[in-house]
Amino acid sequence: MSTLKHVDANHLKPSCSQCNLRDICFSHGMDDDELRNLDVVVAQPKPLHKNDYLYRDGDKTVAIYAVRSGCIKTMMESANGDEQIVGFHFPGELLGVDGFVNDLHTCNAQALETSSVCEFPLEQLESLCVALPGMQKQMRRIMGKEVNNDHKLLLLLGKMTAEERLASFLLSMSCRMTERHWKEDKFNLSMPRQDIANYLGMAVETVSRLFAAFQNEKIIEVDRRSITILDMQRLRAIVGESE
Repeated sequence: MSTLKHVDANHLKPSCSQCNLRDICFSHGMDDDELRNLDVVVAQPKPLHKNDYLYRDGDKTVAIYAVRSGCIKTMMESANGDEQIVGFHFPGELLGVDGFVNDLHTCNAQALETSSVCEFPLEQLESLCVALPGMQKQMRRIMGKEVNNDHKLLLLLGKMTAEERLASFLLSMSCRMTERHWKEDKFNLSMPRQDIANYLGMAVETVSRLFAAFQNEKIIEVDRRSITILDMQRLRAIVGESE
């Protein structure tokens, strides 16, 4: 039993213990006691509208965030002002750890559509980490996942062909849908083509051409932002994955 004082968290919305995203979010693997203590500190700010910023490059780091609904993209800017999208964050996924190094965020986080987040204030999280072993484990898992995502992006941009990049992106989307118990082979893309192109390090024209090529080869079916994967094996074969 933890030494932290329990308070009635029933009035708090959302409740980590009742959330249907708990298996993929911050609270994954925590026991009931740890969840009750987490419920005490979690807050839910007002929803973000499309193009609203959750935080900007240079803002003081005060919390980490879990997407509750919608989709949020994170972007970095080079010295000459060029923008590079470094992530798309879906329900249950975390963002904000970019500000852990110097207590300042190093990227912009912007909503791609109406989105909501859960907010975990850092001061309270640090106290919980002292008292709750499960919380310490979660923080290590989060940092490890961030490093892994960085490595995947470097591989994507540095070693893959344009065709492999788009196939890998679609497979990643499918995997994330499966994690949320949504359809793995039919989903809507929250991001426009130019954002996909930016993230994959390609020209918009190349992305559009590849979508058309995949559709002509009956690998996928495209209806604006709606994607239906018709041949999952072909997609996996493009990136060298076995089923």
